[in-house]
Amino acid sequence: MSNRAAGTSVVPMMIAAVETLQPPETRLLTDDLALGVLPRALRPFVRWPAAQRWVQGMSDKRSPGMWNSLACRKRYLDDLTTTAIGTGLDAVVVLGAGLDTRACRLAATAGIPAFEVDLPVNITRKQHRITLPESITAVPIDFETEDLTATLIAHGYDPKAKTLFLWEGVTQYLTEKAVRTTLAALAGAVTGSTLGFTYVQQDFLDGTNYYGTPSTYKQFVDGGLWRFGLRPADVPDLLAEYGWREVEQVGAHEYTTRYLQPAGRTDITDLERCVHAQKS
Repeated sequence: MSNRAAGTSVVPMMIAAVETLQPPETRLLTDDLALGVLPRALRPFVRWPAAQRWVQGMSDKRSPGMWNSLACRKRYLDDLTTTAIGTGLDAVVVLGAGLDTRACRLAATAGIPAFEVDLPVNITRKQHRITLPESITAVPIDFETEDLTATLIAHGYDPKAKTLFLWEGVTQYLTEKAVRTTLAALAGAVTGSTLGFTYVQQDFLDGTNYYGTPSTYKQFVDGGLWRFGLRPADVPDLLAEYGWREVEQVGAHEYTTRYLQPAGRTDITDLERCVHAQKS
């Protein structure tokens, strides 16, 4: 994964910060740490209600439904994390953690050790903005060239630990080889471990369905940033190759029912989907 991809970690956290500042009855997620991981120059802007409306409006104009999609994927993975912690976990591993605060908010407060795996540039950037609890270990890696299992073990991870693996907003930036190499590493996870990951739809990468946002296609696909996608029907077989079972796959329809409608919100794209899997 390139350093160009590392620079994309700000936008999802800006969405999380803006959502957290909305009234409880209309917000899609709550992340009290999101504001603190944003660049300092951006924080006053995000706090200003008029700026919040402007940035969301610009997002909806450029990439219809993407704001709500990113907010809902974060909410879904928060819910998945909370549920997994409730059933008993030994560790949380966040693959491509970026600026995400889930390990701090949910794993650390539950007393569960967590490992945030990412490019060195992202780890350094995050450490300049937030102090990680002692229970969280930063693990620098390049998914394209380094061995995930060996790197985790070298940083104190126990491969026999019942683990929640979170892989949010990452797979599209990798080659198919890197995605499969990562899944091969996760094949060694113990029975009962959980995996939550997102992917971009293959027909978007193919250019046969722009999901209403050709500008996103131009920026990320033509620009060479997004390289991997999946078809929803192909996900179960891919997971099965590595000893995982799909529990649930969610997208625009499920997000609308669970999160948007209760908040009185509409408009969401199905460009990106989220998968919950269990280790057999």
